[in-house]
Amino acid sequence: MSLEDIIANYIAQQRSLGKRYSAEVKILAAFRLSVSDVRLRDIRPEMISRFVERGGTSDETRSKKFRVLSGLFLFAVTRHLLRTSPMPQRPRKRTYSSYVPYIYSEDELKRLLAAVPTATANSRYVIDADTLRALLLLLYGAGLRRGEALRLKIKDVDILQSLIHIRGTKFFKTRIVPLSDSLNTVIRTFIARQGNHYSAGGESRLFSNSDGAALRDTTLGVTFRRLCTIAGIGRKGGARDQPRMHDLRHSAAVHRVIAWYRRDADLNDLLPKLATYLGHAGLSGTQRYLTMTQELLAEASSRFEAFAGECRHD
Repeated sequence: MSLEDIIANYIAQQRSLGKRYSAEVKILAAFRLSVSDVRLRDIRPEMISRFVERGGTSDETRSKKFRVLSGLFLFAVTRHLLRTSPMPQRPRKRTYSSYVPYIYSEDELKRLLAAVPTATANSRYVIDADTLRALLLLLYGAGLRRGEALRLKIKDVDILQSLIHIRGTKFFKTRIVPLSDSLNTVIRTFIARQGNHYSAGGESRLFSNSDGAALRDTTLGVTFRRLCTIAGIGRKGGARDQPRMHDLRHSAAVHRVIAWYRRDADLNDLLPKLATYLGHAGLSGTQRYLTMTQELLAEASSRFEAFAGECRHD
């Protein structure tokens, strides 16, 4: 059995367990290309190490590659296609710190939106200004993951009820996300504009390239980096430390909690609701989003001081 066949069988087995297994498929395809026509029993630990380590990838990516390949070779061993797994020792974590989410200020969000026309002005850019603006507003205004927004179809948008249906999420669940009046107006106007490619009716993707093709992650990444450069938004460090499109979701969560603090709202009641809105399986997922910005820290400290003062007077 060829490596290609083993990988295909392994993917089928994983998907039969209810896993989406899309990012893993890309890793396995890249690994097969990296070892070319080497037979399964001739794959050596150093070949796997080169693949896992190449490209200056992050610790998270290296770990994911390692986990995926470990599963593949364990599958081969249990099917008696190999006597032992060729996996090398697990790679050590590098010394640099993990990525810290970037929390955009309100001014920076305005600058991003203002830079959209310039970032999409060249005719060779495949994303037009209206599409990029509507996507950014939806990512921030509804706290969506980028993949969730890109998978949206026209049938998932209920303008009359100001709702969107998020299907096939990170945790294989469907959730309903309410939209504010202003965001609902943005999406309604975007859908109604001339030039959108909705020939498939309700099955058409909400967001697409100017030629109607699906938006690609790599294209969006390049576009967003260009947008940040034009808007003058960045921070110290290398390319991997720079603000990401996904940080719009982090920013939405932090800004919401700050607003609740200022209203003296009951966070014990509201945080579980925020977790549900964001599509998290529990509060631990939401806690990771609440990066302690100076503004959030100040609001938290103010509330604690007020609480401590009340205790002193009891």
